[in-house]
Amino acid sequence: MCRTLAAFPTNCLERAKEFKTRLGVFLHKSELGSGTGSVGKFQWDSKHSKEGNFSEDVLGWRESFDLLLSSKNGVAAFHAFLKTEFSEENLEFWLACEEFRKLRSATKLASRAHRIFEEFICSEAPKEVNIDHETRELTRTNLQTPTAMCFDVAQGKTRTLMEKDSYPRFLKSPAYRDLAAEAAAASASASPSEPSHT
Repeated sequence: MCRTLAAFPTNCLERAKEFKTRLGVFLHKSELGSGTGSVGKFQWDSKHSKEGNFSEDVLGWRESFDLLLSSKNGVAAFHAFLKTEFSEENLEFWLACEEFRKLRSATKLASRAHRIFEEFICSEAPKEVNIDHETRELTRTNLQTPTAMCFDVAQGKTRTLMEKDSYPRFLKSPAYRDLAAEAAAASASASPSEPSHT
């Protein structure tokens, strides 16, 4: 049953605002330390301003890595966490590959493929991802005739690395644990009481 924001008790709305603020502080701290100046890039998605969506979103991130990656806010929070560990290049590469797949122009495909390779794959790249030599060489070979799938192997290995390594640390981070605890509490307090049938 769909309820409007006005139907929520005042304390639930206050908790939702507090959640939003806490996530914003978490993301803002990472942005301040990054020195990139891309402040607007990781702002809270306004469509999640209702408490129920926020709680479901945050709690869903711990259910699977796929749910985290499918959430705009999950990606933003995970990226902020990775910046604190100086390992955001893996996620940035994965996201670049996702955007790359959407290209339809052969000319754009070729130029973007070379840009991604130079930024993330080649030895001594500014944001070099951690992949083995064979994958690096396979990707280099794939660039001779770029297709939307030329980064699939490298992207898959990077994704696996994030899922097995960074994602568990993100879930154990104090920032995520605090958000999840508050999301669980808000979710429980937002649930309407069951009417008794006596």
